[in-house]
Amino acid sequence: MSRFWSAVVGELTPYVPGEQPKLAGLVKLNTNESPYPPSPRVLEAIRGELAEDAANLRLYPDPSAERLKNVLAAVHGVAPDEVFVGNGSDEVLAHAFMGLLKHERPILYPDVTYSFYPVYCGLYGVAYEKVPLGEHFEIVADDYLRENGGIIIANPNAPTGRPLALDEIERIVAGNPDTVVVIDEAYVDFGGETAIPLVSRYPNLLVVHTLSKSRSLAGLRVGYAIGQADLIEALERIKNSFNSYPLDRLALVGACAALEDRDWFDACRQKVIDSRESLVADLSELGFEVLPSAANFVFARHPQHDGAKLAAELRSRNIIVRHFRLPRIDQFLRITIGTDEECRALVRAFREILQLK
Repeated sequence: MSRFWSAVVGELTPYVPGEQPKLAGLVKLNTNESPYPPSPRVLEAIRGELAEDAANLRLYPDPSAERLKNVLAAVHGVAPDEVFVGNGSDEVLAHAFMGLLKHERPILYPDVTYSFYPVYCGLYGVAYEKVPLGEHFEIVADDYLRENGGIIIANPNAPTGRPLALDEIERIVAGNPDTVVVIDEAYVDFGGETAIPLVSRYPNLLVVHTLSKSRSLAGLRVGYAIGQADLIEALERIKNSFNSYPLDRLALVGACAALEDRDWFDACRQKVIDSRESLVADLSELGFEVLPSAANFVFARHPQHDGAKLAAELRSRNIIVRHFRLPRIDQFLRITIGTDEECRALVRAFREILQLK
């Protein structure tokens, strides 16, 4: 610990992102990126922004991201003042922790979930309690119907991939009228049901999305939240006290183009869903237990093979997946859905490792 650090730095346990190795011929199934490129309209929009007047890059982007908010409002059937945008959903979530979840009582979130949540709690001094998932790694709505300072749930959950039905989400939101419930829907487009239609009825609901997964824009870093104007104003106040220009000009035009190409979006996410179902069938045939997934990844374990050793064996074959050395899930592998060819390579590798023909 450096003597120049503030006290909070020494106490932090930072988030560890998925590995981004630069190896030729790698089958990369560890960070839940899309296996498909973004809409061609995204590249056209970015080229157009540069071709029209590259000198624009010397100017700050629109701090209010007005056009992007209008596009998002139209996509989701809400008002522009019910939309907040940020530099990836991680930044949006960070502002929510600071602006909406920091209260005297502890917040609640699952014991197995997105590992950035405890990082934000440590960074912003947010008290929390972990709520155990059920026996089958499911979120149990009744467990969240008690006193709290706020609730955050990833739906579908990460890294398990299991979805929670919309009526169960509504029970949690309706049962906590005095605290904010954040539903992190990073993976909802791959088979879940969004809670955004509930926003008009519940002033305590904030729904967070990203364009990194189903819109194939992980490299542009665009996220957003939908909630009633009061919650959005809180996020805007945090943003404008931290970074008043979070999205650059290229990200703004690229995001709008991606959102406006519904056909490309639908085609790409359906390909991922179809590949996921095929991979689940193949893994099940090999003896894996695969949790029900509504995400662009699956969470699987083999009853006769150690998870860490399986991950190491795959890596030796130039295939990387995500393994978490954490309680309850240290035998699972989180496997991103790749192209059909990548999924077939994974299955062939597992057959070798398991010595099956």
